[in-house]
Amino acid sequence: MPSTAVMFPILPNKREQLFAFAKALTGERAAEYAASQESVTSETWFLQATPMGDFLIVYFESPDPTAVFANLAASTDPFDMWFRDRAQDVSGIDFSKSIGDLPQAMFQYRKA
Repeated sequence: MPSTAVMFPILPNKREQLFAFAKALTGERAAEYAASQESVTSETWFLQATPMGDFLIVYFESPDPTAVFANLAASTDPFDMWFRDRAQDVSGIDFSKSIGDLPQAMFQYRKA
């Protein structure tokens, strides 16, 4: 299964909003989130604190990772619109537009 990891900045003083966003996706909005993830089979979020600020690293598996972001950008579903708004609030990125090329895998190790 194809996979990717994407890094997004977290705006200053938005860490608690990020945690609230993730909590909503595993709590009261979990069913909506699951329904919106038609092609995503696995997803993990990591919060990375750095001297340049916080970053969110999103790892996910999907048959077509590029389509995941394209579908989110184009969707008029109320949940997807809510998701884009929350994501933009914490990152400053407008997810209704293309985020550009996905990262290129540079190295992988897997124990045989």
